[in-house]
Amino acid sequence: MTTIALPSPSATLAERLETCTATVGVVGLGYVGLPLAMAFAEAGFNVCGVDVNGRRVDLLASGRSDIADVTSRRMKENLKSGRFRPTTRYSDLASCDAIVICVPTPLRKNRDPDLSCIVTATESILPIAKPGQCLVLESTTYPGTTREVVLPRLEERGFHVGRDYFLAFSPERTDPGNETFGISNTPKIVGGVTPTCTRLATALYSAVAEQVIQVSSPEAAEMAKLLENTFRAVNIGLVNELALLCERLQLDVWEVIRAAATKPFGFMPFVPGPGIGGHCIPIDPLYLSWRVRGMDLKTRFIDIADEVNRAMPAHVAASVADLLNEHARAVRGSTILLLGVAYKRDVGDTRESPAIDVARLLGERGAHLAYFDPHVEAFHADGFLVPRIARLDAGTLRAFDAVVILADHGCIDYQLVLEESSLVFDARNTTASRSGKALVRRLGSGVEQLHAQSRPSV
Repeated sequence: MTTIALPSPSATLAERLETCTATVGVVGLGYVGLPLAMAFAEAGFNVCGVDVNGRRVDLLASGRSDIADVTSRRMKENLKSGRFRPTTRYSDLASCDAIVICVPTPLRKNRDPDLSCIVTATESILPIAKPGQCLVLESTTYPGTTREVVLPRLEERGFHVGRDYFLAFSPERTDPGNETFGISNTPKIVGGVTPTCTRLATALYSAVAEQVIQVSSPEAAEMAKLLENTFRAVNIGLVNELALLCERLQLDVWEVIRAAATKPFGFMPFVPGPGIGGHCIPIDPLYLSWRVRGMDLKTRFIDIADEVNRAMPAHVAASVADLLNEHARAVRGSTILLLGVAYKRDVGDTRESPAIDVARLLGERGAHLAYFDPHVEAFHADGFLVPRIARLDAGTLRAFDAVVILADHGCIDYQLVLEESSLVFDARNTTASRSGKALVRRLGSGVEQLHAQSRPSV
């Protein structure tokens, strides 16, 4: 009797990944998961996307996208081809060869990591998990999460990870609104629990990314992601503190940055702002500081940067109050227009946006607020809904005592703002290359001006 050698689960999976005949599951269809699902579908994979938000799934199934980086036309094409199918049912992942978890990892109210979405996703996958599958975690988290939170749950199911089931961490590197770098041309970092896990996760991502960087472990990949965003948080904190110093020293921080940026080596320009926001920079460094808290280790740079950055909205609110008071207008009863409430330029994401705290603080002082942001349909500031201005015109601007520029969207007519407003506080340096009738005070400059200097190219 002839014995037929059956291919190992890893060999079978590797072949399906390399030939793009595998079925890929993506858990979480938000800013990270939806673009990734589209990329896999366009590479030729059949993709099953799971999201617990039924309204979002219905929207996607109708061919409409709520993510700016994925057009509705692109969505419709992948639905029509049959390569993408959104669902709320984890059971639909049963046919998948590889599953990628892209769920949120926020902070709790006490600023400790909240891994509940990762735990829920993992435990929801376990009933349909089968030998030969590859599971990859992309959600940003502290070093050790993949091995300490996900791995034990797989082992409890009887899986031998590295032999019949494969587990890795590959940090998301999504930058919403970035038209230069996307999934294909941003190097992908992969760290598996075993070398075989790393090799299979590399095969998965090689279908959609031009370059895949292998590291020795999930912990190394988890730490690399935290380093990336801690680097940004600390440097933003540094330049925010410098902006406050320049205000007191009657200097223009933007001029200082422009001058320093002429050095061709050893310097990378960062710019100040009303605070930091989004799903990464305000949160990720605190995952690292929480992780080492019980190890008698201190993350002094992280803690100081967090303190400086979290204080910026209060500084902006106080500066707006000072600007009004200096022109014989009390904050209480004043009408203030918030111009741009997303956390950064040309996106509609308000998660952790500094505009939330600015609005709350000005509201607590008795100001009457409204906002204009073409990218944001509704804006809540700590429980209260800020009225939305649908159209920015001369009459609207004249009706407000002050305008506060918090997000420098490219679609806003700042020249009109300067011509028709009376007082403007500019937290993004958008007015520096323009002139108008408004009295303007810019963050990082102690000089009030009618006609601003040229805007630094930073």
